[in-house]
Amino acid sequence: MWRAFLNILKVKELRSRLLFTALIIVLVRVASNIPCPGINPAALERFIQDVTQSSGSEGGLVQLIDLFSGGALAHFALGALGIMPYITASIILQLLVPVIPQLEKMQREGESGRQKITQYTRYLTILVCVVQGIMVALAMVNPAKLHLPQPVEPLYMGSPAVFVPVTVLVITCTTMVFTWLGEQITERGIGNGVSLIITINIVSRLPHSVIELVQMAIKGTTPDGSTFKSVQLLLLLVMFCVVTAATILLSQGYRRVPIQMVRKTVGKQMMGGSTYMPLKVNFANVMPIIFAGAIMMLPSFIFNTMAAKSGGFWMTLATFFQQDGLGYTVTYGLLIVIFSFFWVANQFNPLQIADNLKKEGAYIPGISPGQPTADFLDSAMTRVTAGGALFLLVLAIFPMFLYRNFSIPFMVAQFFGGTSLLIMVGVVLDTMSQLESHLTMRHYEGFLKSGRLRSRGGN
Repeated sequence: MWRAFLNILKVKELRSRLLFTALIIVLVRVASNIPCPGINPAALERFIQDVTQSSGSEGGLVQLIDLFSGGALAHFALGALGIMPYITASIILQLLVPVIPQLEKMQREGESGRQKITQYTRYLTILVCVVQGIMVALAMVNPAKLHLPQPVEPLYMGSPAVFVPVTVLVITCTTMVFTWLGEQITERGIGNGVSLIITINIVSRLPHSVIELVQMAIKGTTPDGSTFKSVQLLLLLVMFCVVTAATILLSQGYRRVPIQMVRKTVGKQMMGGSTYMPLKVNFANVMPIIFAGAIMMLPSFIFNTMAAKSGGFWMTLATFFQQDGLGYTVTYGLLIVIFSFFWVANQFNPLQIADNLKKEGAYIPGISPGQPTADFLDSAMTRVTAGGALFLLVLAIFPMFLYRNFSIPFMVAQFFGGTSLLIMVGVVLDTMSQLESHLTMRHYEGFLKSGRLRSRGGN
């Protein structure tokens, strides 16, 4: 493996791509540490500490957003929203493609259609940025509206009539620049531009989490006063390795469906023979966790709002659906399973695949072409998705288990599963797969001596 990394530096094109990617990453990290105009940094730092120490869902939500922005939210930096508005817009359009015939037609037009959809995604990203920008700007003006602790001193300087629009403009422009930089990494860098920016932001918080764990081991207590011994630190290290290995298996796992292709001569080459179709175990990747997390923001906000007005029954519901509550965990898990099947139903079309196989003269041994093939693929994908959804459920809930039962800080627990670990593993595997392809094309040894890395595409 180390020889493969050295070989990367020998290839001029790869060396240039890596340098270009590194420069863009530096720009992103710099923008994630420059505060927005009008912010009171000292007051904001104390306020974020008060919020993150909260055991409710609001504290966990703020920490999760801060994780994806690479700490930019804690500084209320130019990149406070990070690249997530673009991801949100992309997901929305992907879900709308099967629903809106015009979008589905564009997708089938090839490269020109994909460029139009990409342009629509950018427009939608601006809209998402404006909406989210207004929310975070108003949160700085009056945190109590989002059920956050009231700061001791104002978090901003100047008039709200100036601060809010300037903040929305600045962070919207920064997000769009991040989006453009991500596209440049995809075209001129090592690929996976937008995903790589998110991964770098997540990884940037890893040293802070490691330091926090070491400090807990030295002090012998967790932030809430629970006992924490050195042996627990060792167990967490082993647990991290096991969970990471399980995440890799989940990301790389697939079921092979044998495909027999009719032999035919194309030019001077004989085409056809036996191959297979990979059915991904985790076809939806991290999307079910993102969807479930987004929906679970609503009950807490609604119930806390109603509880502040009338209390009683609403207060009970608000407590039940706190992030460390049983209601939140059960509902969150069910939504992950539901959205796993929902994503597969929207993105995996067995009838179209069966038609394509029939047109190409290919078939599944023992299965008749046409509708029987579609039924077989639908049944096989349902069983594979069921196993993947349960695995994903356990992986998503495990950080909450550590946070609630062992008093592991929320930011530290996020690296033991959930969205952050899935994104990191998936992007790293994809990037290594692309680098390996460049190396093997130039007759260099890849990262593995036998076999090869598979990207999330399953090919």
